Amino acid sequence: MEFVIFALIAYILGSIPSALIVGKIGFNIDIREHGSGNLGGTNTFRVLGVKAGLIVTIADILKGTLGAALPMLFDASVNPLVIGLFAVVGHTYPIFAKFKGGKAVATSGGVILAISPILFTAMILTFLIVLKISKYVSLSSMVTGIVAVIISAFMQNVGLIIVTSVLTLFVIYRHLANIKRIMNKTEPKIKWM
Repeated sequence: MEFVIFALIAYILGSIPSALIVGKIGFNIDIREHGSGNLGGTNTFRVLGVKAGLIVTIADILKGTLGAALPMLFDASVNPLVIGLFAVVGHTYPIFAKFKGGKAVATSGGVILAISPILFTAMILTFLIVLKISKYVSLSSMVTGIVAVIISAFMQNVGLIIVTSVLTLFVIYRHLANIKRIMNKTEPKIKWM
């Protein structure tokens, strides 16, 4: 029963549409009607600027962190990584935004942050390095996931290996259209870095 409760709370936390809230409160616009229409940090950066993008990205990370941390906060015998996955599902398919959310990158990172701050730090560094070189947020996100799986393997943490693999595959799936655009050289590059 506690698994169901924690999973439901994590899903609801993940469903909080940070980009939609920041867009409407701070800029009086519905971000779903601008840019890619995506409820994530990347579209927020593109449409509303760096400050708004950072706020949304941090909020989306914390949704994953808090979701995964729930079992630890209540000393429950439920795997926090599994509960964290429900926060990611909530972010991607939010009940508060007609089940159309972000692409799971920041919230996935947040789940890892709750379990392994060292791995999370390595992921941030990887993301920034690839972003600096390529200027593609989508490519940086996918490469970061792959690196996270490799590092998890070296850490010899089976749970972490499984969850980082699942999250990475999901992130890649969510970026299939971006992969096509990268191959066609039509994927937008960032201009702020």
